[in-house]
Amino acid sequence: MSEAKAKKPSVWQAFTQPAAWTMFFFGFSSGLPFLLVAGTLAFWLKDEGIVLKEITMIASAGLLYTFKFVWAPLLDHWRLPGFARLGRRRGWLLFSQLGVVVALLAMAAFTPDRMQAFVLATVAVAFFGATQDIAVDAYRIEIAPESAQGALVATYALGYRIGLIIAGAFAAIMADHIPWPTVYVSMAACMLIPVVANLLAREPDVVQVKTQGWSHAMQLAVIDPFADFFRRYGIALALTLLAFILLFKVPEQATIGGIMSPFYRDMGFTKTEIGSITKIWGVWIGIVGVFIGGAMVARWGAWKSLGVMIVVCGACNLLYLLLIPNQGNLWMLTAVISAENLTLGMLGPPTVAFLSSLVNREHTATQYALLSSLVNLPGKVLGFFAGGIATATGYGMYFVITVLALLPAMMLYILLTPRLRARVAANQAG
Repeated sequence: MSEAKAKKPSVWQAFTQPAAWTMFFFGFSSGLPFLLVAGTLAFWLKDEGIVLKEITMIASAGLLYTFKFVWAPLLDHWRLPGFARLGRRRGWLLFSQLGVVVALLAMAAFTPDRMQAFVLATVAVAFFGATQDIAVDAYRIEIAPESAQGALVATYALGYRIGLIIAGAFAAIMADHIPWPTVYVSMAACMLIPVVANLLAREPDVVQVKTQGWSHAMQLAVIDPFADFFRRYGIALALTLLAFILLFKVPEQATIGGIMSPFYRDMGFTKTEIGSITKIWGVWIGIVGVFIGGAMVARWGAWKSLGVMIVVCGACNLLYLLLIPNQGNLWMLTAVISAENLTLGMLGPPTVAFLSSLVNREHTATQYALLSSLVNLPGKVLGFFAGGIATATGYGMYFVITVLALLPAMMLYILLTPRLRARVAANQAG
């Protein structure tokens, strides 16, 4: 025991280890392409005169992030020819990083004037962005012991949010002064920074598990972890948990896609105003919310904190109704964005803690990937149809519809509370 304690790194050592700085750049690499196929892309399409229904459909290319677990086994069990000398993790990461660069340049070259090729390039950015997320998560888990993971997650999150600022705020502000294709070429150039970091990074020392073909890999990586979840919780409780997971983040996810950028523009705000308030100020307010959410988990536990923040965060979507009669009012926009990002940040730690509590430590990475995919899926699907709904009912009714998802989610929360408490008590007694 004393020997284990002696090997545990200090906070200073955890944050100054080379892997922490590596994760900062990898976080930047993951964050940059995300908005370029969502909110920022919606700005571009709006400027091109594309109708709202089509904007939200095209800007839903990010749905690929939700299904990344489908091809995740490839990254675990196959080395890429030509990239293998970098190692399994860094090889796949370099491949996906270069894929993002090429696909962004393709978007800039085709532009919405050649819509079919443009959409294919957009989907490619989302695919390679999701692929690098898989590689980065695996790299983080394998490069350092559990005691150092907190620092790696923190530096990754900081890099990720800076990537969001560059791809969101800076891109929107740049677009007020230079053409959109030039903006996307600039974003592709920014991706070269994490590419260099990858080339200088160290490959994790992990022995690869040998599998017998794709079907065996899928069995080990996807089917077994999913089946294990039902074995541990039983069919009834497992299905209830999955239904709750599918519903409780619908209000949040329904406002992440392509609906918001056209909404802000229709409310009379310029791209510079939107970028400055939503993508710079809002991101830093979100960081404050993350720390508050972490303190809530430490004080109340994951489940109670989650219940409170589901209601608070989801209900914040109604604040967007205040912008409709206050079009062009920067103070009102700032107030709404501050509340939204603060509560979104506060929802994050309870969500991660809750999902993490459900996984079997023998299948941590795969089960977490599956659960985190499910938690984002319904909201993104709603976001796909957001333009059609908003066109038919108006923006205000769309936001009201997103909040209505709270009702079944909280009913399931109330139903699950005694069952989960009973399981915790049984585990403690055991």
